[in-house]
Amino acid sequence: MIGPRSEIPARPRVLVVDDEQFIRDILADFLGMEGYQVQTAENGWRALDALERSRFDLVISDLKMPQMGGIELLQQLSQKHPDTLTVIMTGFGTVETAIDAMKRGAYDYILKPFKVEEIVHIVRRGLEKRRLTAENLRLREALSLYKVSEAIAASLSLDEVIATVEDSAVDQARADVVSTWLEDGEGGYRERSVARSPSIAQKTKLGRLEPARVLERLTSGAPLVVQEHEASEFFDPLPDADLCSLAVVPLRVQSRLIGWIGITSLTPSKRFDEGHRKLLSIIASRAAAAIENARLYEDLQATFQQTIQSLARTIDKMDRYTAGHSERVALYAVALARWLGLSQEQTEVVRHSALMHDIGKVGCVLNLNKPGKLTEDEYQIFKRHPVYGREILDPIRFLGPVIPGVHLHHERWDGRGYPLGLAGRDIPLVARIISVADTYDAMTSDRAYRRALPHEVSINEINHCSGSQFDPDIAGEFAARIDELRDELRSTGRRAPE
Repeated sequence: MIGPRSEIPARPRVLVVDDEQFIRDILADFLGMEGYQVQTAENGWRALDALERSRFDLVISDLKMPQMGGIELLQQLSQKHPDTLTVIMTGFGTVETAIDAMKRGAYDYILKPFKVEEIVHIVRRGLEKRRLTAENLRLREALSLYKVSEAIAASLSLDEVIATVEDSAVDQARADVVSTWLEDGEGGYRERSVARSPSIAQKTKLGRLEPARVLERLTSGAPLVVQEHEASEFFDPLPDADLCSLAVVPLRVQSRLIGWIGITSLTPSKRFDEGHRKLLSIIASRAAAAIENARLYEDLQATFQQTIQSLARTIDKMDRYTAGHSERVALYAVALARWLGLSQEQTEVVRHSALMHDIGKVGCVLNLNKPGKLTEDEYQIFKRHPVYGREILDPIRFLGPVIPGVHLHHERWDGRGYPLGLAGRDIPLVARIISVADTYDAMTSDRAYRRALPHEVSINEINHCSGSQFDPDIAGEFAARIDELRDELRSTGRRAPE
C-alpha cells in the first residue's frame, strides 16, 4: 500500500520532544545549523498537538517524560502518523528497552549522554532512508497508475471500469470505502457503486455521501479533503464506525461534471492528504472518459438490442401463426449454443441471428397465412427469404455478425439446402444451430395448415434427419438435452412443447 506522497521539503522538519529544556534547546540549535526546521515539545501530548498542526519528517523523543512518555508517543505515531520516523533517546536504557522501542516502530535508539554529531548522523541517515522510500513509492505509484490507465482504457464495460477505479482507490490511496457517483439522467447524481476494503466487516454500515453538500464543494472549485468532524458534515447517514477522513474528486468530461469518486477512511492511522487527493484525481481523469465511453457503448448496445427485437417482431406481425416464433427459436438456439460450449460473445451472436433469421420474409410477396401447402411458384418465392434477409441487413454495418445465420439457416448438412447448397462444416456454426432450433419450433407450433406436433414426434424427426438435414453433433446434443430446457421453462411458468 502507498501512503501519503507529500515531497520531503527542501528543509526537512524535525520535532524534538524532551522534558528537559536544555536538551530541547541544544538539539534545536545544532539541527537548525544543519539546515533543518526544528520545533520542540516538552511531552508526548504537546508533541501530538504539534503533529496535528504540521507534518514532520522525523521525531526525536525522550523515553521517560511526564504525562506521556516516548513509548506511548511511539504508539500514537504508529497509528496516526505512520510515515513519520521516530528516534527514541534515554539515559536509562537497556538492550531490552531498545528492542521494545524498535519493535514498536522506532527507527533508531540513542543513549544519553549523547554526542550531537551522533544525533546529526542518525537524522541524516533516517531522512535519506525516508527520501529513498518515498522515491521508490513514487516509482511504484507511477507503474500502478500506468497499469490502472491501461486497464481502464481497455474496457468498454461500465461495471469493469468502475471496479478498476475502486480497486485502485482501495489499493493506492489506502481507502476503506470507495463510492462512485454518476449522473442519473434527470439532472441529479446517484450512487452507482460502493466498494469496501477487506479490512472493513461486511456488516458495517458505510454511511452515504450527501450529494448536495458534495456538489456544492466541487462546483466551488475548492478541493475536498477533510478530517473527522468536518468529514461528517458530508454524510447522511454517517457510517457505523468512526469517520476519520474523506477525500472526493470530480469526474469531468471536458467541463461537464459527470460524477465524482469519494474515498473514506474509518481507520485512525489512515488520514488522507493532498497527495492522496492528487493521486485520486489522476485516476479520476483517466476514468472519466472511460466511464463516458462505456455509458455511450451501453446506450449503443441497448439500441442494438431494441433494433433486433423490433425487426424480429416485424415478421411475427405478418403471420399470426408464427407470432413469437423468433423469440422461441432464439431461446432454443441460445440453450444449444451453451450446451455446445460456445463463449458468451458467440452465444450473443447466435441469439441475435436467431431473432432475425426470418426477417427476409418481409420481401416475400405471398400469403404466409395460407392454409395448405404452397404452390411450386410460391415455394420458390419463399426460398428467397434468406437472400432477402441478407440484403436487408447488409447495409446496417453493426448487424454484420448476424448475417451468416440469417442467410444460411436453411442450408443442409448433406448439401441439398438453399440458397447456396453448402454442405457439412462449410455451413457456419451459427446457421447449423439455428437450423435445428428453427425446425423444432416449427414442428411444435400450430400452423395454418396443421396442428403442432408432439414433442416426442418432433425429436424423433430431428434424430431421423441427423446427418442429412442437420449437423449430427448439434442434432444429437439438442435431442439429448432439450428436456432440461423444457423442465426449466415449466419451473418458471413458461410454455414448453408437450
